[in-house]
Amino acid sequence: MGSSPVGGVFFTPIVSGAKMEKKLVKDIPKKRENISKWYISVIRKADLVDYAPVKGMMVIKPSGYAIWENIQKILDSKFKETGHQNAYFPLLIPESFLNKEAEHVEGFSPEVAWVTIGGSEELEERLAIRPTSESIICAMYSKWIMSWRDLPVLINQWANVLRWEKVTKPFLRTSEFLWQEGHTAHKDKKEAIEETLKIINIYKDFIENYLAIPVIMGQKSDKEKFAGADITYSVEALMPDGKALQAGTSHYLGDNFSKAFNIRFEDKDNKLKFVHQTSWGVSTRLIGGLVLTHGDDSGLIIPPEVAQFQTIIIPITRGDWKETILPMARDINKKLMNSGIRSYIDEREEYTPGWKFSEWEMRGVPLRIEIGPKDIEKKQVVLVSRVDREKRFVPVEKLEEETKKFLKDIQNQLFQKAKKFADENTHYTEDMKTFKEYMKEGRGFIKAPWCGDEKCEMKIKEETTATIRTVGDKAESGNKCIVCGKEAEYIPYFAKSY
Repeated sequence: MGSSPVGGVFFTPIVSGAKMEKKLVKDIPKKRENISKWYISVIRKADLVDYAPVKGMMVIKPSGYAIWENIQKILDSKFKETGHQNAYFPLLIPESFLNKEAEHVEGFSPEVAWVTIGGSEELEERLAIRPTSESIICAMYSKWIMSWRDLPVLINQWANVLRWEKVTKPFLRTSEFLWQEGHTAHKDKKEAIEETLKIINIYKDFIENYLAIPVIMGQKSDKEKFAGADITYSVEALMPDGKALQAGTSHYLGDNFSKAFNIRFEDKDNKLKFVHQTSWGVSTRLIGGLVLTHGDDSGLIIPPEVAQFQTIIIPITRGDWKETILPMARDINKKLMNSGIRSYIDEREEYTPGWKFSEWEMRGVPLRIEIGPKDIEKKQVVLVSRVDREKRFVPVEKLEEETKKFLKDIQNQLFQKAKKFADENTHYTEDMKTFKEYMKEGRGFIKAPWCGDEKCEMKIKEETTATIRTVGDKAESGNKCIVCGKEAEYIPYFAKSY
């Protein structure tokens, strides 16, 4: 069977041929038994992604890209509401630019891919394929910023980056990925830190309220902060295998880059000063986190706020369904779309309704609408939740209102379920032996007192592979470091991570 038009793009059925129907869900490994194999199976069977010919790279298919488009649309509006504008900067970065900020290039050097030949000629200077854009953007800011009147500069770009990763998994860690990266310049530290915190709070709000993933938010340790930053803040989500996923970061860069690239401005007091900068970003990794957090043994579950289709309408193909059921289904689909609900109707004849139920469950559409002969008689439809298969029988005249309410309930249900898991798998201990046991068994977030010494931080990493995800709250008087026994300074969140 060929591709079918869906929302202006085309999608290919997961399998073709009725003889393959029974294999749709049975081929998925159980999530609890092998989450890694489950993850790969689901994202491929749900048609989100495919492997590219180059190792470590992925092709994001229309169903997967639609989720990214919704993420992009929502976040872009939030950035613009706070005064940011979009721009675009070059993919290739001269090596001399990276070398201007030694700490920065050292942090990324193992992952940088280089262009050394252009056409048939060897280049005089190597060009890096951007692993991030601080250096090229700073070079431009040094030309654009002259006076206090030019500040603040609030720019974001939606782009791709390349980091030569050794171990990859689609969405979670790939050599090339899509992201947004914000880069701002400010008159002083106070204003720049306010910007850094504003953005990390935007990320937290978005991930929790749109992706339905609870996160912890806080500052990174100096060991774990972004190369070249003074302070890094992050949002961390706990995945079902007990590992943490760094879902977004916001960095206060101080004047490190402005000094390296000579980004100065004449202030109101007629003195030349270096700007203070920030950078921040989230990526297609969010899609991987969404899949891991909400999916089950039947496939994906996509939160309504970012789902490509919020409802899938399935007419029951019995008798003269084309003359009776299909017209009603089309009318309902039109009404839902006109009311702002992203809806799609599956009119395919070559698959049974049961097959369609399984396929769209696999794809994670949050709400199914069934219309059969009896529903026509009763002037109603059947709404079925993807989360727990709850059914609601809704009169056609109340469909738009009840559909929106059901979608809101599903969004909240997904968040509460994920939050319950995160809460139940966040532990506190002051004993290293217990810490190690947590890491061996269910893992999760482990809160433990820490003196602030990098040596103790590294000892925990060496013995458990857990790292500080955020430094957490200030320790109370009497708390002792879990490693050295000295007075603790913080109560960090530790976890193994992706």
